[in-house]
Amino acid sequence: MTRVESSPAAAENRSGTTPVEVVIVTGLSGAGRSTAARVLEDLGYYVADNLPPELIGRMVELGQGTEPPTRKFAMVMDVRSRFFTGNLSAVTEHLRSAGLRTRILFLEASDDVLIRRYGFARRRHPLQSESADGTLTAGIAAERARLSTVKTAADLVIDTTALSIHQLHRKLEEAYGGDAPSALQLTIQSFGFKYGVPLDADMVLDLRFLPNPHWVPELREQTGQDAAVSEYVLSRPGAQDYLSTCRHLVDLTTEGYRQEGKRYMTVAVGCTGGKHRSVAVAEELGDLLGAGAKNGSGDVIRVVHRDLGRE
Repeated sequence: MTRVESSPAAAENRSGTTPVEVVIVTGLSGAGRSTAARVLEDLGYYVADNLPPELIGRMVELGQGTEPPTRKFAMVMDVRSRFFTGNLSAVTEHLRSAGLRTRILFLEASDDVLIRRYGFARRRHPLQSESADGTLTAGIAAERARLSTVKTAADLVIDTTALSIHQLHRKLEEAYGGDAPSALQLTIQSFGFKYGVPLDADMVLDLRFLPNPHWVPELREQTGQDAAVSEYVLSRPGAQDYLSTCRHLVDLTTEGYRQEGKRYMTVAVGCTGGKHRSVAVAEELGDLLGAGAKNGSGDVIRVVHRDLGRE
């Protein structure tokens, strides 16, 4: 039996602090457990795959020792786990009695959709070899029968038969995302083209069309973070129009990302060396978008300078 009564999390919960959450993610193979795990991870859950029930309490205790403490955990369980050899109701009841907010998410889909997904993935069903005739259909039927009681005990059942990945993403965010299900992490990164374009850039802005402060003697040793350089760059013809257009593009793109369930975006702002123009514009764009704090959409925006100081 899972032991959690003496854990720090249980003591904190009884004292009235924010409860620790445990989400058990299970369901039919091919119904979307891996997608659910990725979504929950993006929502701030610590995700463990096929962790034995006896170690749940220990995982929670370890999470309380981190800084800041981890308060949201998700465990992905499939039919091969020892989780299904015991009593699920007893495990969840024990966790809840210790003050942990425990919920079960069950994912399912129709047989024909599961068969089609396995065909695309070219994977073998975990119960296929145990079935009488060794067919995929028999393996799915065996799993469905074995998980019937688990489905009954679930707090939330999602049928992914007719759902796209993005639709499933939104359903999970609505169920587990709390007050800011659509928050996006936006990074504005300055860089120098001579050092290479950032590989993780989702959008690249090229500032090399603006006059280079490097050729102004009194500005050469300064950077785009200095007021004199910033004023020089932002006052060049076309700079403000370009900045306004970039902000509009970023706003349009981030809104599309939220609709598609994407949670991370990197805007790379480049000039020749990553010292003057790109730094000044990245700082200004960050200010316009609300860097350093959540904006009106709940997004978290930060500005970083990859190549500043390399010259």
